[in-house]
Amino acid sequence: MSKPFQSISDVINTSPSKHKAQSFREIYGEPENFLEVEVRNPQTHGYGGDLYTDYEIICRTNIPAFTKKNSSVRRRYSDFVTFRKILEQETTRVVIPPLPGKILLNSNKFNDINIEQRRQGLEKFLTTVSGHPLLQTGSKTLIAFIQNEKWEARTAYY
Repeated sequence: MSKPFQSISDVINTSPSKHKAQSFREIYGEPENFLEVEVRNPQTHGYGGDLYTDYEIICRTNIPAFTKKNSSVRRRYSDFVTFRKILEQETTRVVIPPLPGKILLNSNKFNDINIEQRRQGLEKFLTTVSGHPLLQTGSKTLIAFIQNEKWEARTAYY
C-alpha cells in the first residue's frame, strides 16, 4: 500500500538531516591550505642612468612547505626574469607563464602608468606560478623567491 500524500514542506522538515551543522570556525575560519601572494608598493631607486624599480611581495600561507606564515620581500624585475629561468630548468612538468614585457623606451620606463602595469603583470605571473600545486610543495626556488630576504638573482641562478 502506498503512503498517504504529504506536502513537500512536511517531507523536508521531517526527513532526518544528512548534514552536520557547521561551526562558526568551520564557516569563517582559515582554509585548510591557502597561499595568498600580492605584489605591491613599487619603489624607484637611484639617480640618472642607474634607476631601477623594485616591488614588495607579500605572502600569507599555512602550507607546511613554506617556512614562514607571513613574509615580505622586495624584488626587481630582473629577479623575476632569473626566477622564471630557474623554474623552467627545475621542472618540465609545469608550463611557466611569461612575464610582462620589457619597457623599451627609457623615457617611459619609470612613469607611474608603466610601473603599475608592470606591477599588475608581475602579480598575475606570481599568483599563477605560486598557485600551481606541484610548485607549492616541490619548488624550493618558489619558496625562497617569495620568502627569503637574502635571495639574489646573481647567486640563485645555476
